[in-house]
Amino acid sequence: MQELKAGRNEAGQRLDKLLAKYLPKAPKSFYYKMLRKKNITLNGRKAAGNEIMKEGDLIRLFLSEETIEKFSGHPEQIPGRLPDKWRPQVIFETRDALFLNKPAGLLSQKASPEDISAVDYLLDYLLSSGGLKPEELKSFRPGICNRLDRNTSGLLAAGKSLAGLQELNKMFHDRTMEKYYLALVAGEMRQGRRVRGWLVKDETGNQVRILDQAAEGTAMIDTAYEPLKAGRGCTLLKVELITGRSHQIRAHLAYLGHPIIGDTKYGREQINRSYREKYGLRFQLLHSWQMKLPELSGVLSELSGKCLEAPLPGHWKPVLDGAGIHFPPGME
Repeated sequence: MQELKAGRNEAGQRLDKLLAKYLPKAPKSFYYKMLRKKNITLNGRKAAGNEIMKEGDLIRLFLSEETIEKFSGHPEQIPGRLPDKWRPQVIFETRDALFLNKPAGLLSQKASPEDISAVDYLLDYLLSSGGLKPEELKSFRPGICNRLDRNTSGLLAAGKSLAGLQELNKMFHDRTMEKYYLALVAGEMRQGRRVRGWLVKDETGNQVRILDQAAEGTAMIDTAYEPLKAGRGCTLLKVELITGRSHQIRAHLAYLGHPIIGDTKYGREQINRSYREKYGLRFQLLHSWQMKLPELSGVLSELSGKCLEAPLPGHWKPVLDGAGIHFPPGME
């Protein structure tokens, strides 16, 4: 017999969903049968499986150790040693949320099992700092709420608890958080604009196209930008991501005739080559810079009204200096 006591990360989950996490190799019919036969009970009583867990609830599994072991999964292994060169900087942390500054070159989430991603560094940080116990991974996995392209640097928001993850995801879904990026683009731009377009995905090539009219399969996009300073053949932009579509900023700016420098997918090869040769530039110069949070209560109340900011990575500095655009105060 085993007992499972619901903590704050189990609270709010359905009993059957929680059992599926503890016994991931068991068919649904198995644990529903065990519930009917009272071989699995909730707070000493028969349960149907649709009950919403509360903190402190007690699940008893009247099953043999062999049966539990047979149907149990194991938490995903974290690489024993993660490369320090990709380790994100912790920008801000509360009991339920964490904000990281992702370096360019690191995946936000795994594309294949052997990949190393920001999620690995998140789990490594929480496990090593005592913010998470290995056994807790059976019922809840902290996660990243927003995704940045591999070669884009900057702010990632992560939920450390179930409640934190749910509230952050809701903010991104409802667009109540303001998100600002810095981009160095080709050409000199003097006027800020808010522009809309329609984005269509090409899944085969992992690219998107921008159209000026709605068509079948398109999604509306909304982007605003403000020139901060023009340099020698380029401009540093502050970009507000109003909608959050795949490759939106990169493709939208390229469509407007001002591709991001270093962008090998949507940029201009001749321009990119010159920056590679002159500065050794390997990444697109796009950075998730600021997140401005709305007024909040509840588990994220410590974040209420805050503006979180990720410093620019070092590989920007020689490019900006060469263009005569010096790091503005507070961006370094």
